[in-house]
Amino acid sequence: MIRVLIVDDQALIRGSFRALLEAEDDIEVVADAANGEQAVALALEHLPDVALVDIQMPVMDGIEATRRIAADERLSGVHVVILTNYGLDEYVFNALRAGAGGFLVKDTEPADLLQGVRVAARGDALLSPAITRRLIGEYVARRPEPAPLGLDVLTNREREVTALVARGLSNDEIAAHMVISPTTAKTHVSRAMTKLHARDRAQLVVFAYESGLVTPRRGGIGLDQ
Repeated sequence: MIRVLIVDDQALIRGSFRALLEAEDDIEVVADAANGEQAVALALEHLPDVALVDIQMPVMDGIEATRRIAADERLSGVHVVILTNYGLDEYVFNALRAGAGGFLVKDTEPADLLQGVRVAARGDALLSPAITRRLIGEYVARRPEPAPLGLDVLTNREREVTALVARGLSNDEIAAHMVISPTTAKTHVSRAMTKLHARDRAQLVVFAYESGLVTPRRGGIGLDQ
């Protein structure tokens, strides 16, 4: 059973999401919160698998709530998915940096929301393919120089794997590209995440763009599962 916490300052949205999620046999909504402060407290109380968190809320916004959840070892099993109205939004990028495992646009199709919850519960990065690359690419492209984030801690293989993750390749696709086994590919990804203190693949993607390991470009494939 996937346990979900819903966080949004609009009661109508919380109620709508609750009704949709609880209609599924494998999903249970354990609580809902109207602001980030409540979200952190309820996450500690219920230890959900997934927290669907709105960005802009009173008292404490979704970015700060995400940062506190990601920083608390007791909540290491909580996967935060940011909810946004806007898609391309620097708030989303900042939330990914804070520790969110991905994001969904609020007007996404119900089937996509349900799939997103299941993807997040598995610990995979939930990154809307069409807009995540543009979001990160355009944000980073405005900087004159890449941020020095310690690429020297990675081996050449780990740098290559990190770049492939940022381009949207799954572990199986990375294995095929590098002519290695899927298990070896997964090991390289895990080691890169450990060395860079990345909570999940989403943060590994952010690192790849911020460090200049992957150069922003127009078009091409999006970031996919």
